[in-house]
Amino acid sequence: FSPGGGHPSDMIPAVMALADPLDSDGRTVITAIVLAYEVFGRLSDQVLAGENGWDQGMFSVIGATCAAGKVLGLDQERMGHAISLAVAPNLPLGVTRSGELSMWKGCATASATRAAIFAAQLAEQGMTGPFEPFEGRRGLWAQAVGKPVEISPFPALSDGGNGGSGDDDRFRILNTTFKSFPSQIHTQAPIGLALELQPKVDPKEIQEIRIRAYRAGVSSPATEPEKWDPKTRETADHSTPYLVAVAFQDGAVTPASFTSQRIADPVLRHMISKITITEDPEFTRRFPGEYNCYMEVTDSAGHTHVAETRYPKGHRFNPLDDSEVEAKFRRLSADVLTPGQCDQALQLIWALEELPALEDLFDSLAV
Repeated sequence: FSPGGGHPSDMIPAVMALADPLDSDGRTVITAIVLAYEVFGRLSDQVLAGENGWDQGMFSVIGATCAAGKVLGLDQERMGHAISLAVAPNLPLGVTRSGELSMWKGCATASATRAAIFAAQLAEQGMTGPFEPFEGRRGLWAQAVGKPVEISPFPALSDGGNGGSGDDDRFRILNTTFKSFPSQIHTQAPIGLALELQPKVDPKEIQEIRIRAYRAGVSSPATEPEKWDPKTRETADHSTPYLVAVAFQDGAVTPASFTSQRIADPVLRHMISKITITEDPEFTRRFPGEYNCYMEVTDSAGHTHVAETRYPKGHRFNPLDDSEVEAKFRRLSADVLTPGQCDQALQLIWALEELPALEDLFDSLAV
């Protein structure tokens, strides 16, 4: 949703973990979540953490700390110390999302969120942090970015953060992309195109799959060999060739697509060998405003099948509707919650703004 990308929803547990025992109401929870997204988004807009060798937790820990501080009711001084206490000890390495990915990839921002809660609680109890964690000598900008960083102003409350002259006048949460599939953001468009073409071509007859994408969505066996020969679930869900092969073979990409047996399936490996991904400079120029992807499939009869998109399903310009969001919740909850629990949880979530506390919501999710 921004040049730096990232997973802002990973910060929501910081809000929930504190809001429940403190009996915070739904409006406080929503406000804290919006604040977390705003801080994360404004930072991610200006600093591409991955390009500087760091992981997104360097910013999610700050956003989550602000959210936790909001729930705790910290004043301005203590909120400042909470942020400093989050920044100084938490600079996660980009190796988390490089090469063959490990289980830690899925836990890295959870660790940042845990640190955020601790930082906010320390500040609440009077702990002070470094007084210039960002601009100071040996501060975050000097050590991690190498240059000063200017953060754009937050949206004016007079219009609710919904309008104005451009995206800088919108709350960042309104620009968020919802994933349709349980995989990395740059794989969403290729999966969608593969599923669009899948009914039109027999997977056994596919001779070649050619994909054009923006630079961040491009890889090859030479540049990222792990994604073309994934060994772990964490690598597979970041691998466009693997996911496209699954989409053509199975007609769906679900959590079941990432078992060890499925990842090692020789049929999928054979299809991966037929895929190429190249950069389209115009697509790169238009990113991140557009997530362009073009797919061309040639079958054994010489027929060519084409699909393309600017905005994959879930992008703010091609959003999931309420029923699709509910369906996603049910798919991902089916193995742990009963249908009745799903019904109850959804009813409460849609009414979050009116809830006096979160106790009933947490009870509906108990397993």
